[in-house]
Amino acid sequence: MMETRPDPASPELVMRAAPDLSVVVPLYDEYDNVQPLLSALRRALDPVPWTYELVLVDDGSTDGTRQLLTDAARRDPRIRVVLLSRNFGQTAAMAAGFDVCRGRRVVTMDGDLQNDPSDIPRLVDALEDGFDVVCGWRRDRQDRAFSRKLPSRIANRLISMFTGVRIHDTGCTLKAYRSWVVRKLHLYSDMHRFIPALAAGVGGRVREMPVKHHARRYGTSKYGIGRIFRVLTDLLVVRLLVRFASHPVRYFGLISFPLFFVSFGFILLGLLKFGDGKGVRFLVSWDISYITCGVLTLVTALNLFLLGLLCELSVHVSGFFQHAGRELVDTGDHS
Repeated sequence: MMETRPDPASPELVMRAAPDLSVVVPLYDEYDNVQPLLSALRRALDPVPWTYELVLVDDGSTDGTRQLLTDAARRDPRIRVVLLSRNFGQTAAMAAGFDVCRGRRVVTMDGDLQNDPSDIPRLVDALEDGFDVVCGWRRDRQDRAFSRKLPSRIANRLISMFTGVRIHDTGCTLKAYRSWVVRKLHLYSDMHRFIPALAAGVGGRVREMPVKHHARRYGTSKYGIGRIFRVLTDLLVVRLLVRFASHPVRYFGLISFPLFFVSFGFILLGLLKFGDGKGVRFLVSWDISYITCGVLTLVTALNLFLLGLLCELSVHVSGFFQHAGRELVDTGDHS
């Protein structure tokens, strides 16, 4: 009797071995979009030669989305569902998906059907051209001008200016990553939009590609003009990470070392008195005001230097930057 072997691309084998691609989709109250989304993803990914998994993260939905996702996972072993206990936000949901995804390549997209799954193969193919992050660009964006387009344009300008990564559409969730980019990230607030900047900070190659964008058919948007203020605060953190995280002690040293010399100068002035053209002589009573300024400046310089050492230790113990940078240099796959 001839032995029958399972299809290498069968869903059962996909679950046993790490797939080539993980698609991470955060969802929050998207009941009407779940089934059309799954159908669109299958149409886009079934013809491609890679194995894939769908990591669907429910961010505390209350409209029945959770049950739909759970039922879909029971029917298709390529679907993996992460259920969050409450609504934590898109960044936290995306981070939860990154924690469980297993693919060598990772794609993120929204669950509202505004991103088109048919663009996924193009983004992944661009990764094979040597890029580490490929960002979607909603050049013909189908959203309201004031509540969605205007905040996005302001945020994009600020992010490009502060991070130095020239991307037209940082808010587009449809992006493709090599797995090393997302494995070691600690995401919070709205930091998911800054992943390309963080990757570029360690030498990752970033590319942008135009993608299709559709008007929302079901449900309501969860984002508006208020997110600009969160973006501003997050920008300061990302700026610090990108510029200083590789060797923070160097930058703190640039500030502290001049202060050391200033403090010694103040102390010297307090101990010595300049005579009337006849040189320098010691005082019987020291000038306490100069000595006080010198000691305060010295303490400030020491604190800055010690802070730099603590930052350096923190980065080397648990930092994304050193780990990712070694992968970029030492391996050709970055997986």
